[in-house]
Amino acid sequence: MNPLQLFPIFLAGLVGGVHCVGMCGGIVSAFSATGRHAFPVPVVTMTTAQALDETMGNGLRMTAYHAGRIGSYMTAGAIAGGVIGGVQSLVQLAWLQLVGLWLANLMLVALGLYLMRAWLGLNWLETKGQLLWRHLQPYTRRLLPLDSPGKALALGMLWGWLPCGMVYSMLTLAMLAGSATRGAAVMLAFGLGTLPALVAAGLAGTRLAEGMRTPRMRQAAGLVVLGFGIFGIARALYGMPLAWADAFCLTPGVMQ
Repeated sequence: MNPLQLFPIFLAGLVGGVHCVGMCGGIVSAFSATGRHAFPVPVVTMTTAQALDETMGNGLRMTAYHAGRIGSYMTAGAIAGGVIGGVQSLVQLAWLQLVGLWLANLMLVALGLYLMRAWLGLNWLETKGQLLWRHLQPYTRRLLPLDSPGKALALGMLWGWLPCGMVYSMLTLAMLAGSATRGAAVMLAFGLGTLPALVAAGLAGTRLAEGMRTPRMRQAAGLVVLGFGIFGIARALYGMPLAWADAFCLTPGVMQ
């Protein structure tokens, strides 16, 4: 996989952050509350040093949470990519690689429609993911309140396995990447793409999170991801060896 091919995956995570805020918004918005307290404390009751300490504490816990979340994404991506990569090493067929490219771009099309709420077929994957989540969810309650970076890290590692159609679609791309390393790289690119929206929601609180979940935001995000998938399919059909297109397309300009 060309490293440049990770950029459209990053962009998919970036614009798909509106969906991530819906899934993780409640957790990340909690970081905008004041430090270890169960509820916001009026700033007038705190000294400047205390306020600075609270802000730094929130930042550390938020960083730890996202590190754990993205770490779980990478672990899942490495597993998915490693399994299929082992099969590909035994069967080196050009048509199999072509099928993989088609599936990857079709998954982006499905993800775009899912974000737009035009097609909810990925909900089936979320239903299957509930089987694992039922075993993990009880452990998340034991980590509350998030009064230390260690707890935030552990919660992020657990939350990374939350059933999510968007994550599962990215895992399909990781599976098609062909190796554990590439699969982990796909999920890292996706996870980094989701950071801006989630960090913004964590800093600004619930008001921004609610604004990002509006139908217009979801439709705009879905159209962008849908465009990536359609562009990739068109490139697989017609070539289009344009250098700039590599940054917006999973399909290479010159098919092997």
